[in-house]
Amino acid sequence: MQALLALVRAEIQLHFSNRRAVLLSIVAPILIAAFFGSLFGSNAKMAGIAVGVVDLDGSPLSQRVVAALQAEPSLKTTVADEAAALAQVRAGKLRAVAVLPAGLGQQAGGALFGGAAKPEIVLHYDPSQASALAIVRGLLAQTLMQEVSRSTFSPQGLDDMQRQVREARGLPDGQRADLVRMFDAIGKVQQADAAASVPLAAGLSLPYTTREIEAVQSAANAAPVAYNSHAHAFAGMGVQFILMAGVDMAVGLLLMRRLGLWKRLRAAPLSRARLLGSRIAASTLISLIVFAVIYAVAIAAFGVRVLGSVAGFALVLLCFALLTASFGLLVAALGRTPEATRGLAILATLLMVMLGGAWVPAFIFPEWLQTVSLAVPTRWAVDALDAMTWRGQGFTEALLPCGVMLAFSAAFAAVALWRFRWEE
Repeated sequence: MQALLALVRAEIQLHFSNRRAVLLSIVAPILIAAFFGSLFGSNAKMAGIAVGVVDLDGSPLSQRVVAALQAEPSLKTTVADEAAALAQVRAGKLRAVAVLPAGLGQQAGGALFGGAAKPEIVLHYDPSQASALAIVRGLLAQTLMQEVSRSTFSPQGLDDMQRQVREARGLPDGQRADLVRMFDAIGKVQQADAAASVPLAAGLSLPYTTREIEAVQSAANAAPVAYNSHAHAFAGMGVQFILMAGVDMAVGLLLMRRLGLWKRLRAAPLSRARLLGSRIAASTLISLIVFAVIYAVAIAAFGVRVLGSVAGFALVLLCFALLTASFGLLVAALGRTPEATRGLAILATLLMVMLGGAWVPAFIFPEWLQTVSLAVPTRWAVDALDAMTWRGQGFTEALLPCGVMLAFSAAFAAVALWRFRWEE
């Protein structure tokens, strides 16, 4: 028994002797739990949903609806023409766009009681963020009901409604008489108190219909392609595990340094930049090949398609592979031992993956966190892969993300060349 206790005590002492690894094993789950708890807690506040509204009617009613949507704190409403708004939805800059049709102001009042044809509001939405559609749909219904009822139950509106009800052909006589009496009663109340509010009757219906359309890109000379959720999943998981491969490369470099292999290579007539540059080039090619295989499986087995620029897609893969190689070299340059470096590098990788939107879509982050995440290269990589695959964006949409990734790669490589130690 004493021997067993001695072995257990020795293992515990050995484990806790590496203070950095122990600290990391405690800090990592705390940070990750705090991150997700802040996102999904009861006090968490999402950023306003970016939506667009197109007013094809221009009536006083539609103008009030637009103003009410702009004043809604849960939304970030942009007024634009239909083509520009739809392009922004497809690019992921807007979650949805509501098109208010011509004639909305004239038809909505009569449609409130089911006695007239209902105008159709078209909702174009981002299929990757369909959860926002329910919020937009609900707020649109609330706003329209408020504004239509306000117009309908004004003195002029009541007169118009009485006339429409009397002239409506498909309305049963009993319902017609009930509606006329209701309008008369409302008019008497308004004469007694102009500020009185009138609740809507239970039998009222929404004064419009909606048609919801996924804002997806069409393939060349083909019908629109249905949204494939695997496209974003492969982008996020590909980014995560390619970065993990960069961590493994860093640990391998540290093991080579421990064995003295780098010291032997330094004896050859090769500069430091050439030696480390060869590691970056090799790691870049390895990461690129692995990423290409991942997407080949996604295309063959899961129906993922590159609906955007193929050249832009290839450029994004190349730039992220270079970023991964530079990140691995940076970790090796700053790390001391393989054991401690692995833990720190994994923590840094997890943070970049979380903030980059690989696990949880970035649009559900609080607004301040969405801004902060733009300083993380993985955010640009995931967004660029989405843009080149299911969003169907052109080559120019890949240039800015690739520029950001190349800038990070250059910074990582410069620090690695400066700080890399050749001996343990």
